[in-house]
Amino acid sequence: MAKTISTILGIVFLLVGLVGFVKPDLMGTHLSLAHNLIHIISGAVALYFGLAGTLSAAKTFCFAFGVVYGLLGVAGFLLGKRATDPRLFKILPGILELGRVDHTLHIMLGILFIIGAVTTANEPQSV
Repeated sequence: MAKTISTILGIVFLLVGLVGFVKPDLMGTHLSLAHNLIHIISGAVALYFGLAGTLSAAKTFCFAFGVVYGLLGVAGFLLGKRATDPRLFKILPGILELGRVDHTLHIMLGILFIIGAVTTANEPQSV
């Protein structure tokens, strides 16, 4: 399952990264140049683990990426309220700013990646 999740979400990340250049407010998100580049790089890495990585590497990637994205979403909700604009988590003001829709999507992506990790059986041990 980790390889499938990595592949599917890798494609989604690439598409969102590319579409973000044309429609920076896609579905209420805040897609800046930096945000789009992060999505494109994340998508490429996810695709690598989904298509060329081992099952074990894909599982580890899904878990790690899921935790990072989940924590990013939670941090956005907690820290965004203290920013000058209470709707935004300003990681790099004017360059990388995340809103409530971004936080929600990051938490959902984190959950999907973690589901991919925990529903993947370990590779059989060679003797």
